Amino acid sequence: MKVYQTNEIKNIALLGNDGSGKTTLTEALLYESGIIKRRGRITAKNTVSDYFPVEQEYGYSVFSTVYHVEWNGKKLNIIDCPGSDDFVGAAITALNVTDTAILLLNGQYGPEVGTQNHFRYTEKLGKPVIFLVNQLDSEKCDFDHVLEQLKENYGSKVVPVQYPLATGPDFNSLIDVLLMKKYSWGPDGGAPTIEDIPAEEMEKAQEWHKTLVEAAAEHDESLMEKFFEAESLTEDEMREGIRKGLAARGMFPVFCVCAGKDMGVRRLMEFLGNVVPFVDEMPVVHNTRGVPVPPDPNGPTSLYFFKTAVEPHIGDVQYFKVMSGVVHEGDDLSNADRGSKERMAQLYVCAGATREKVDELRAGDIGCTVKLKDVKTGNTLNGKDCENRFNFIKYPNPKYTRAIKPVNEADTEKMMAVLNRMREEDPTWVVEQSKELRQILVHGQGEFHLRTLKWRMENNEKLPIQFYEPKIPYRETITKAARADYRHKKQSGGAGQFGEVHLIVEPYYEGMPAPETYKFNGQEYKMNVKGTEVIDLEWGGKLVFVNSVVGGAIDARFMPAILKGIMSRMEQGPLTGSYARDVRVIVYDGKMHPVDSNEISFMLAGRHAFSEAFKNAGPKILEPIYDVEVFVPSDKLGDVMSDMQGRRGMIMGMTSEKGYEKLSAKVPLKEMSNYSTALSSLTGGRASFIMKFASYELVPTDVQNKLMKEFEEQEKDEA
Repeated sequence: MKVYQTNEIKNIALLGNDGSGKTTLTEALLYESGIIKRRGRITAKNTVSDYFPVEQEYGYSVFSTVYHVEWNGKKLNIIDCPGSDDFVGAAITALNVTDTAILLLNGQYGPEVGTQNHFRYTEKLGKPVIFLVNQLDSEKCDFDHVLEQLKENYGSKVVPVQYPLATGPDFNSLIDVLLMKKYSWGPDGGAPTIEDIPAEEMEKAQEWHKTLVEAAAEHDESLMEKFFEAESLTEDEMREGIRKGLAARGMFPVFCVCAGKDMGVRRLMEFLGNVVPFVDEMPVVHNTRGVPVPPDPNGPTSLYFFKTAVEPHIGDVQYFKVMSGVVHEGDDLSNADRGSKERMAQLYVCAGATREKVDELRAGDIGCTVKLKDVKTGNTLNGKDCENRFNFIKYPNPKYTRAIKPVNEADTEKMMAVLNRMREEDPTWVVEQSKELRQILVHGQGEFHLRTLKWRMENNEKLPIQFYEPKIPYRETITKAARADYRHKKQSGGAGQFGEVHLIVEPYYEGMPAPETYKFNGQEYKMNVKGTEVIDLEWGGKLVFVNSVVGGAIDARFMPAILKGIMSRMEQGPLTGSYARDVRVIVYDGKMHPVDSNEISFMLAGRHAFSEAFKNAGPKILEPIYDVEVFVPSDKLGDVMSDMQGRRGMIMGMTSEKGYEKLSAKVPLKEMSNYSTALSSLTGGRASFIMKFASYELVPTDVQNKLMKEFEEQEKDEA
């Protein structure tokens, strides 16, 4: 294979809703460019994409597939991404390492929830978008309606380059208004017959051509001037204008294809090769120090590893983008993240599981390698005198969590090793060993996301596992001031134990004044503050510890022991055993014994006094509340709102966004445990949501009573 220069390389992400036909289009692209000799079929389980057993089991993509096609002296690196929002990590990774997105649409359904989600990611990352309408041979395909929906959702920037003469089973021809030609195909697709536009279509074609010319001229002043003078542009000028419009997201061209019959695929590749921006025409990526790193083959060598796939009999296959310089087979590079040295023993370009050896890859190109010692997803390998590191990929927060354990407890260590390895393949899986909940948690993007994890564990690793409902990380706090004292006294021959602590607890809030006077049962307590310690608790909130002991009632050396006793109770609140937070404790008096007082005595006295005061200070349970945004079709909004209110959700607002309604709400985490499944069921899979932690709020009294009762019963069972 020839070595491609940076200005001959284009990187493209292939996105679209489940069922839009990305895998089938991939087969057609690879077949047309000669990379494969015959097109595979999903039903035959012989496609280049979806070659992992779990994908063949479920019948749709779980991982992205990296492949390349060569066309007219250009190299197109394409990453075919899963359509399901559960596997959004692959789409976000692909968009970050490519320069243009093809958004594939199923001609029967037009823009779907996956289209919306993927378009939103292109918007965030400022990536050019080409809409590609597929399945034009479907009975239910209505191209004009799809175009109308696209314009409704994304505005006048949507500009058709092609339109079909007819849709449905008889589809076999289209009009290209960029080239002003008619393309038609025989039953087997492939090479088109190119003819002049029939007279009856000329008026429509000219009108659409004029719209395209105007859109192309809009992003280049000299082209705009020429357009005003001549009212037309040459083919090359239009390509230049479209390229600039694409790069600036000033236009979204619409193409047509019937991937299953290999119709329109060659013309699409022509457009990608001729018009889509090259690697060096897109905004420059910055390293972690904020320094721009242009894709310059003469710069220092720098590789960013964006994906790891674990393949049977091979192990880790690691995919990288050459951010700068040139990498050769046999190069020694250093890992900027882990400090280790690596040798690039083999370099490949890939088409799914098929790899072709190459001697070198230049800036902007995408390749893969095997048998690296210590490289993880997200690492950077550099040549001499280069210190680049990159972390430009930001993944969405998880929205589905399950506790996980192996059926056989003895397999826990093995399970953790497998989970950590699988996280290399998909960074949107987050594995957490929760000390607080005493559970191993797996956070993911949805029920199906975790179901595939279970399938792979049980089928690939032969490791049976169980998912179960995760506990909720409640917090406990107090709502009023209370006082308590406790004497710890123990005599057992020889030196005994003695410590007495008097303290006051009260709710803490930022900026509260120093303690002065308190009144309990008619008695006044005046405080004389000697020292204050503010502890930021690792689970959120604060503990403020105030030493107000006068007259040497408790020696200063025992104060840390008292604090330690209080902290041990803060870690296990009296209501549900959850962490306590936002409490101020004032130790104001106590007693010592000249012989028997020691640290353990004051630790225990502090713990018990605090526990008693806490129970009398109007203790309350706090629950985690999440900000939830749901993107839902208008016709399903009422159902989704009712369901949300049934989950104790507080609706914060609604806005319309490109054909969908965006519903914002605050919802307790407890009520979100099965939300992704319920939302999919309510809307036929047409809605999506994102969620992130907002705050801790008091739980309603009835919920608190129920939680306390459950905790008491649990403690009895454990006893």
